[in-house]
Amino acid sequence: MNRRSFFQATGIASLASQFAAQAADKAADPAKLPYDGPVFKIGNIGCGGRGTFVSGIIAENPGFKLTAACDYFEDRVKTFGEKFGVAADQQFTGLDGYKKMLEHVDAVAIHSPPGFHVQQAIDAVAAGKHVLIAKPVAIDVAGCEVIRQLAKDAAKKGIVVLADVQCRGDEFFQEGMKRIHEGAIGDLMFGECHYEADLIPLQSEEDNTPEGRLKNWIRHRDLAGDIITEQNIHALDIVSWAFGRPTRISGTCGRGGRPDNVGDVSDHFALLFEFQKGTVTFASRQYAAWGSPFLCDNRFVGNKGAFTSKFGGRVMIRGGKENFWAGGESKNLYRSGSVNNVESFRAAIAAKDPKGNPTIEGAVETTLLTLFGEFAAKAGHSVTWDEFIRDAKPVKMNLDGLKA
Repeated sequence: MNRRSFFQATGIASLASQFAAQAADKAADPAKLPYDGPVFKIGNIGCGGRGTFVSGIIAENPGFKLTAACDYFEDRVKTFGEKFGVAADQQFTGLDGYKKMLEHVDAVAIHSPPGFHVQQAIDAVAAGKHVLIAKPVAIDVAGCEVIRQLAKDAAKKGIVVLADVQCRGDEFFQEGMKRIHEGAIGDLMFGECHYEADLIPLQSEEDNTPEGRLKNWIRHRDLAGDIITEQNIHALDIVSWAFGRPTRISGTCGRGGRPDNVGDVSDHFALLFEFQKGTVTFASRQYAAWGSPFLCDNRFVGNKGAFTSKFGGRVMIRGGKENFWAGGESKNLYRSGSVNNVESFRAAIAAKDPKGNPTIEGAVETTLLTLFGEFAAKAGHSVTWDEFIRDAKPVKMNLDGLKA
């Protein structure tokens, strides 16, 4: 299936147990550990901020050699190449440049705008390449299901597909979720989830041009997903991880706080998630709030205890003697979670055993939860899971005017 036909059709636990003994505020650094294993050539797709940041982690891992890169914009891939020593003839541009890159690597890290993730992952697996994919894995229901099946099919062929979701790579979140699933807080009675952050600045003042719009991808629903999927997913991942799929969601969203009118994504959500047992309230903002701090927090209360977590802060369970768990604090989770995920990716490739590519299932379910929340907020009324799946529509990216 070619790129155009695919996007018309779709629109687009953990493997890091070896880090369980690491210090609370530090990730184990593979670059400082003895290593005599195989070295895999890896290429990065998407040379913006996140792609450059994670590529720095990849470059530090002795089991990877960063040998190729692709970005739509030539200046970005050139800057990236200079930073990481990628040869000029291994720097690729344009929408389809990554396809040429696949000929020269063993694995790829996908950090492009989320609307591109599904097709790029499909092409990489078809070429026999291992895939590290950033959140969110897709921006519509159809894309989520494609990624879910792709990971299963890839695993049967010995191809690793791993989702880089930071909390899933953290020892304290892993242990906290394990305890919840074993009944440490009992039956969920209620919970709350918050994601509050400032507006991400524009990358181009020429949003009315194809390339300006692509630079401002995070402001456009068809390229990024709404903020609940592209940004708020960090907090909502913990809700999904702990309690699975909601049965019903109701709430609102809007664009009342941002200082400009660029794009079409929301700047706030207020939702109620109903589960088979208990409910969780969710609130988010993506605009300046007069000095209010960044929040990426969760609190779940059961009939035996309460779980609390902060992204880059303490994770713990309060309860009686049998249930209390002091947990721990990861002060640099944005980095340490990805360090662990990159090492898990390397280890799975070296072992030639994807183990079913387990991280994808959680990443897909969390993405679906965010899409369900967006759907209910924009519907303006309470929506059940079955209604969401029945009525959700595929998203087609607007790529008019961009060069292949």
